Amino acid sequence: MEALLRQSRSLCPFLNKTSPATLRSLSTSTHVTHTAPGGGAMSNLQIIARRCPVMGKALSVQSARSGHHALAGAFGGSRAYHSKVPRAKLHTSRPEKAQAMDLPPSAAPYVPMSEVKRVEEQREMSRNAGPPAPPKAEQFDYNGFYHNELDKKHKDKSYRYFNNINRLAQEFPQAHMSNTGERVTVWCSNDYLGMGRNPQVLENMHQTLNKYGAGAGGTRNISGHNQHAVALESTVAKLHAKEAALVFSSCYVANDATLATLGSKLPNCVILSDSSNHASMIQGIRHSGAKKVVFAHNDVADLEAKLAALPANVPKIIAFESVYSMCGSIGPIAEICDLAEKYGAITFLDEVHAVGMYGPSGAGVAEHLDFETYASGQSTKGTVQDRVDIITGTLGKAYGCVGGYIAGSAKMVDTIRSLAPGFIFTTSLPPATMAGAKTAIDFQMQEPNDRRLQQLHTRQVKSKLAERDIPVIPNPSHIIPVLVGSAEVAKRASDLLLEKHKIYVQAINYPTVPVGQERLRITPTPGHGQQYQHQLIEALESVWQELDIKRTSDWAAMGGFVGVGVKGKEAVEPIWTDEQLAWGLIDEPKEVRSERVFERIEEVGPRAVAAAA
Repeated sequence: MEALLRQSRSLCPFLNKTSPATLRSLSTSTHVTHTAPGGGAMSNLQIIARRCPVMGKALSVQSARSGHHALAGAFGGSRAYHSKVPRAKLHTSRPEKAQAMDLPPSAAPYVPMSEVKRVEEQREMSRNAGPPAPPKAEQFDYNGFYHNELDKKHKDKSYRYFNNINRLAQEFPQAHMSNTGERVTVWCSNDYLGMGRNPQVLENMHQTLNKYGAGAGGTRNISGHNQHAVALESTVAKLHAKEAALVFSSCYVANDATLATLGSKLPNCVILSDSSNHASMIQGIRHSGAKKVVFAHNDVADLEAKLAALPANVPKIIAFESVYSMCGSIGPIAEICDLAEKYGAITFLDEVHAVGMYGPSGAGVAEHLDFETYASGQSTKGTVQDRVDIITGTLGKAYGCVGGYIAGSAKMVDTIRSLAPGFIFTTSLPPATMAGAKTAIDFQMQEPNDRRLQQLHTRQVKSKLAERDIPVIPNPSHIIPVLVGSAEVAKRASDLLLEKHKIYVQAINYPTVPVGQERLRITPTPGHGQQYQHQLIEALESVWQELDIKRTSDWAAMGGFVGVGVKGKEAVEPIWTDEQLAWGLIDEPKEVRSERVFERIEEVGPRAVAAAA
């Protein structure tokens, strides 16, 4: 084709001065006012060719020789034909067949050279501009996504509002709002014993802060390992009677990092998880990639059935809690240890809401289950706490600071220290925080009166709520979950308590608790004496009347719900017995201790609180 074009250029002036690109463009572009012989529009190249004295005649001859019925006339040299399609007879004269005729080349449409030049210039511009830009793809609407997700939370009434609560160290349990002169009483703090304002804790933190500065300076591997970390971990190990301990930035991180590391490193590991476990354990199991088996909450029979279905040689971890913070239930620790030993599993016990609160030294529920053994200084070999493989706890909540930890065998702790990204790549806790946490643990190991008084106040509030028919989910712990049953109503109740009665109790809704089980979570402290209790009970009574919230009798009429109003169910006894509360306070026979225990705690408890203040 290129050879033919070069030969034609030597004979034709038009081809000689026209570029191949322009010829190509003319051959593909059409002229809308002219029709080709075979039907359709004629290309601009065809129109120009009709003007040529040589090509015009050649095209006429070629058209006449073809078998097509082409139109003649303005298209030069083509044959007109009559259509075979039936048409309306608009004329009365006899129809005649159309006759073919040749037209001179001059009859071809005229295309000025300016048009040819314009086409060539456009072609040149297009070539220089490169290929046309592709259409812009529609991008993801991030703000629209955020809006939709938040809208869901607003519609199901589970959107979380934060209240500006500033707890006052010198006015515990009081706090101020954004206005420093506006006081409210805090009834839902996890600083269960008020250790966040303990003078010994604060003094040690101040001294450490002034001497060592605000931050640790890095991870434990890079300048963040210091005497404060060593001393704190030694104290935690001593608290739980374990070989070693490891401190994390929070117990959420401790749970996540430990379960993720063990679950991913133990070959073919299976983790059995209580259905009510905290999100930190659920997340750790998910991060581990290990197989997860969920057993019914505190259901030992269901756990054993699931353990029995697993091969004996498969590594197994049973993950559970001692005190479940939203319902106040207590895990069957001893029974789970029995199953772990029977089926070759290790136990992972979260004591976050129990450390500082239970046991003679405040080590948690596992220690409390052998109260007399620990209180009298007997050998702890074989006790429930000794049988638990891994214990996790917090330095917040009852100890009033921040941070978390694990405690167990030296090899297990060293394995987590060496392998867990959540420990390796996290900046160490500030020296002052670790010093304060150690002081808090030491204080509570020697001073049980805070937790005794807290337990007494919990009993008193639960009793007074029962007298008013205000529904409390039954449990043996220090948690007081007041059932509401609606996210919207729980939020309104919380708002009313704060705005009208100057009492702060946070509403708890999904995903912290299941939908339909929304509640107010009340946590008395040693500082919530009779005056504060009276204010709380009257305020709750007022809110229950104003919002017409279901009472215990209403739930009972419906057959009961989450333990509230269940007929025939035995009363749940507190895990702290009267004898345990009185231990070391009075020296009388057990049968008369219960008669004086509250009186004696009221005498000693306030003095301990006052001394701490």
